[in-house]
Formats: sequence, C-alpha cells, structure tokens
Amino acid sequence: MTDSRTVAITGASAGIGRAAALRLARDRASLTICARRADRLHQLAAQIEAAGGRALPFPGDVAIERDMTDLVRACVERFGGLDVMICNAGFGIAGTLDDMSSDQMRRLLEVNYLGTYYAAKAALREFRRQGRGHLVIVSSIVGKRGVPYMGGYSATKFAQVGLAESLRAELAGSPIHVSVVLPVSTQTEFFDVMTRETGAGIGRSTGPSQTAEQVADAIARAIEHPVPEVYPYAKSRALVWLNAMAPGFCDRFVKKFGRKPAAPDHNHRGAR
Repeated sequence: MTDSRTVAITGASAGIGRAAALRLARDRASLTICARRADRLHQLAAQIEAAGGRALPFPGDVAIERDMTDLVRACVERFGGLDVMICNAGFGIAGTLDDMSSDQMRRLLEVNYLGTYYAAKAALREFRRQGRGHLVIVSSIVGKRGVPYMGGYSATKFAQVGLAESLRAELAGSPIHVSVVLPVSTQTEFFDVMTRETGAGIGRSTGPSQTAEQVADAIARAIEHPVPEVYPYAKSRALVWLNAMAPGFCDRFVKKFGRKPAAPDHNHRGAR
C-alpha cells in the first residue's frame, strides 16, 4: 500500500476481520474497527498501534442500521474520511432447511446480509460525497456454489455476491470500487460459533482450507489493486467454472464437503 488509507472493518474482533486489521496496520492504515465485543476491540487497537497503524475502536452491531451510520461518521470525524469499508461480520448455522428454525434463518439474514447492506449503504454515502472509495464485501465460496447442509448460510452469501455485482455494474467507470472476497473454509473461531449457533455437533470440513492471514493478504492486495472478485484460495475458482459448465456433476462433487450436524436442539438459542 503506497499511502496511508482510512479503513473501517466490521466483525473486527476475531478471524478474518482481526487479521485484516493487523495486516493493514503494517501499511500504516488508520483503522476504525467494529464488533460487539468491546474488550477485544481495545486489545486489537493496542496491537494495531504497535504495528504502526492508528486505531479507533467502535463497539457496535451490524444488525442495527444506526450503528453502521455512526461507524462511518466516527471514522470520518476521527480520520478525515473513509477510503475502504470492509464488510466482514458474519456467522454460520448448519442444517437442512427443515431442521433450521425460522429464528435461526432470520438471524443469519440480519447479520450476514442486512449487516452488509447497512455498512455498505453508510459507506456509499460517504464515497459519493468525497468522489471515491472502495467497498470490500467478505462473502464465501459458498456464495458462488452451495454445499450440503449450509443452505441458509449459503443463501446469505449469495445475497452478498448479488449485491456486490449489482453495485459494481452501477459504479462501473467511476472512482468507487467494489470487490467481493470468496474464501474457502478458514481457520478461525467460525466453526466454534457455528456449532454453538446450530445447537448440535458438526463434523469438520474435509475440503481445502486457508488461514485468516492468507485471506487478509488477499484483501490487502485487492485494496492496493482493486479487482471485482478475490479468491484467496486460487484453486476454488475452478469450482465456480465447474458449476457453470456441469451443475449436475457439481452437485455430486460437493456432497463430500457437506457437514451434516447431529440432531439439532430446537430449544437452543445461542448468542448472535
């Protein structure tokens, strides 16, 4: 990164969001970091400062539109503008469609899709005002090709991809860029959260995986040189091509990557 940028990140307290913050701090970015866990945000802020960046912790919930509006306002007031918004907050729930409760599906939509929508909407207002900006949406490879027992989660990731593609077309030729990041299974606390939210034991993925730091490096490269789609695990692009050319065969191929949970506890209500 050739110059210091102002970056806001949702879901920054752990996983890909945290790794991206620390990676961008090395480039002396000014980072407004958002999550619900204030203690983790303040710990991360200290690490960002130690790595050479500047940090503004912003405790907030992506499912609350006003929080995302206030997030952008806080970033602009503290750092003088907003160059990049990384919409990263999200979680997963596994299970068949008929096993998932309506409340579980609603929570997925609120956080994964509406959380992205609220953050993107707030950022775009500022991007249009200043005449430039970069929206980075962290989706998933299952936002391009669904896998067994992840239908609810996959639907929210497809929604993110559809939003990104529409925005890219609207903004084509302008100084406002939109990138969608499509990681494979990533080594973070995502699995533990998904197990808790599902309310049942879930088998580990047998497919390829990557580290959060590898995804963060890919995000940093995309910020430096904006591209429409980012595949941190390069070979996963082949799955998208396979699905486009032979969707029926792809159905059978991805069956081995499904993580079927044990019988769910419908009385379980995990914290979002």
